Amino acid sequence: MSAVFNFTFVPWFRSVAPYIHKFRNQTFVIGLTGEGIAAGKLHNIAQDLALIQAMGVRIVLVHGFRPQVNEQLAAKGHEAKYSHGIRITDSVALDCAQEAAGQLRYEIEAAFSQGLPNTPMAGATVRVISGNFLTARPVGIMDGVDFQHSGLVRKVDVAGIQRTLDMGAMVLLSPFGFSPTGEAFNLSMEEVATSVAIELRADKLIFLTEVPGIRMQPGEPEGEDNPIDTELPLAAAQALLATLPTAQQPTDTGFYLQHCVKACKAGVERSHILPFAVDGSLLLEVYVHDGIGTMVIDEKLEELREATIDDVGGILQLIEPFEKDGTLVKRDRTEIERDISAYTIIDHDGVIFGCAALYPYPEAKTAEMAAVTVSPQSQGTGDGEKLLKRIEQRARAAGLDSIFVLTTRTMHWFIKRGFQPADPDWLPEARKRKYNWDRRSQVLVKKL
Repeated sequence: MSAVFNFTFVPWFRSVAPYIHKFRNQTFVIGLTGEGIAAGKLHNIAQDLALIQAMGVRIVLVHGFRPQVNEQLAAKGHEAKYSHGIRITDSVALDCAQEAAGQLRYEIEAAFSQGLPNTPMAGATVRVISGNFLTARPVGIMDGVDFQHSGLVRKVDVAGIQRTLDMGAMVLLSPFGFSPTGEAFNLSMEEVATSVAIELRADKLIFLTEVPGIRMQPGEPEGEDNPIDTELPLAAAQALLATLPTAQQPTDTGFYLQHCVKACKAGVERSHILPFAVDGSLLLEVYVHDGIGTMVIDEKLEELREATIDDVGGILQLIEPFEKDGTLVKRDRTEIERDISAYTIIDHDGVIFGCAALYPYPEAKTAEMAAVTVSPQSQGTGDGEKLLKRIEQRARAAGLDSIFVLTTRTMHWFIKRGFQPADPDWLPEARKRKYNWDRRSQVLVKKL
């Protein structure tokens, strides 16, 4: 191995370690579209899922089969029919769905059974178990449209799935359910994955889709000035959904987002929309800090919010020990009261466990992130990253290009999160005049 490889691999692998520890024994529900399988991505996705499972994650894989069913229908000279974004499943379409599900189950099991030497699956033992874990009910008639054999999830066999996961197996679910009378219903992958994630109280719901995620400006074309929004708070996702027309096609902005919102509202902490077209997108989203797709995050309003005048006492109590040991510059109560609208706080049951302030310099299109503090009781739990993400969101919303910090003790934490050292002369003129040359704080800048 080259010295360059060693130099890059070792720090990278160490940076992944916290995520390996964090996700061990957690449950992920993965929704894989039929389009992803049709595009030839199954083998690489199977390798990535096997790797994630090897690191202790419990996986439920739900596959779709939209294009495969349409292909079977076309071969039989039968038209695919949809309404309200749901397939109308007549008897011919039901036969095609059963054929497609059987074929895909075979392909998926084969993909997880490969173990050739010198491949990512070498030495992997992935047991894939599927079964009648879903009870279904008919969609029925909506707005005069009879959906026939199309169904919705009535009940999830949580105990059966948990026992299978406890055995160390991966659970594979096809979008099929059965009524207590034995009648088969064609379900949607998205609804199955969402229902299973909610009932299992999964830690993550991840959709591997034909779309790259939700853009910062959803109605605008893609481009460098309109990147993917990698973290979308639940409240913002709900507000966005309310402005969108009812999703009919998988490429519609709200199609997967509506399921992410439903899952988060029901207690799934994180829901993700990832592109299957990007090789390794699962690994990039789960084990890299910034991720690659859109993550809808269930942030309770009482946990991460903008500060009010009533929070001044709690902020002072939080930052006082750090001012005494020299980590933070001392701020008096009057200053914090004056600038309280600049502060974001983390509030757990009425106690402030973290804070950060954003002081903009619009003329330089930048802002200072100051008074960044996390209580020793919650350090290492990700509270600092939550604050950084929110400050970045506030800065972007203000149309700024960058944020900067001045620090004497915590430069490595910021550098790990994308900040770069800069000379004090880089600072906006107004901030440069207040720079304490005796303190010799390191200037770190992050481009947004």
